[in-house]
Amino acid sequence: MDAALAALAGASGGVVVGVFLDRLLSRRSPVHEPVQIPASNVEPEGVPSPNVPEGMRRLLAVLPGAALVVGSDNTVLRASPEAANLGMSQDARVDIPEIVALVAQVRRDGVIREEDLELRRPPFGRVAMQARVRVAPLSATAALVMIEDLSEAHRVDAVRRDFVANVSHELKTPVGALSLLAEAVQSAPDDPEAVERFSARMLVESQRLTNVVNDLIDLSRLQSGDPLKDSELVEVDRVIAEAVDSTKLIANSREIDVVVGAPVRSYVQGDEGQLVMALRNLLSNAVAYSPPGTRVAVAGRTRSGVVEIDVTDQGIGIPDEEQSRIFERFYRVDPARSRQTGGTGLGLAIVKHVCVNHGGECTVWSVQGEGSTFTLRLPVAAAVGSLLDVEEDVS
Repeated sequence: MDAALAALAGASGGVVVGVFLDRLLSRRSPVHEPVQIPASNVEPEGVPSPNVPEGMRRLLAVLPGAALVVGSDNTVLRASPEAANLGMSQDARVDIPEIVALVAQVRRDGVIREEDLELRRPPFGRVAMQARVRVAPLSATAALVMIEDLSEAHRVDAVRRDFVANVSHELKTPVGALSLLAEAVQSAPDDPEAVERFSARMLVESQRLTNVVNDLIDLSRLQSGDPLKDSELVEVDRVIAEAVDSTKLIANSREIDVVVGAPVRSYVQGDEGQLVMALRNLLSNAVAYSPPGTRVAVAGRTRSGVVEIDVTDQGIGIPDEEQSRIFERFYRVDPARSRQTGGTGLGLAIVKHVCVNHGGECTVWSVQGEGSTFTLRLPVAAAVGSLLDVEEDVS
């Protein structure tokens, strides 16, 4: 097998690779001419079809963006490291419909194609990725797919527009209040009681302004970067422990007991800081909107390749008609309650963006007057199985 693959790579690999690399790496318009597959590329006797030279792995590693070789049944025969972030590791199946359709067209007529597409990352298909996809035939049964991520440019434009709109809308209230309070203090220099009252209110408004600015900065960072580009294996139990620890002080001050369920013993791929921030926001909301003396429960589990983390409270609940909008920026179910708790209306928007950036989602179940359950759903890291095997062997 190895000898046959090496012979094939030497005999035909250079010819075929040279043809499609010259065209794929150029910035010219797509070439709409059939690529003739050399006769020497026909699989030798005894070599499984489709035949992809082992040297192709080294080639894919140096290509820009995500690159993979797809077989006739849409199975990934070879994949670059970047392709794994799209859930397209070797031996996986390509289940993004737009790529499957483009590969089918190229396989039918042998024409190299390039299109700008909006792709949806598996497994939930919620996160959109703007990409330029190039597909070229390698053999009668295999095709090369190159995916150039254009999301960064789109994110920068969106962040710029959203930031200007959000700042102009939301910062007017605390800035205006601080201006009026400062005038009131100036007009009452001989009234210590009034000065004390106005200055206390100024502290409240300045803290509110600080919270809004900090949340806007966090939200902008989430929109301007992809955590899966520089991701790492993150232990779910550690994320839960850090988030619970950071909200313990305020929970104790409100006499609310935070209860944590059994260990999850699973991993996700992503940014630990962002995941802790998302879960901390859910816990902070649960504590802020729950009456004293109640419980907030955090429970995790793994099912069908997905990690689920529930945050359940016994609070005021959310009306059915409001549940579809709670993840919008600055949307508040109860504006008066948000002012009392110091909420900015950005906490759940941050949670949503963290989940989307990690290829997951956040769902909510709530009954008004009984409580709410928010669920973070994230895909299990591909390497989780091997990691747990190592841990069991060590123990």
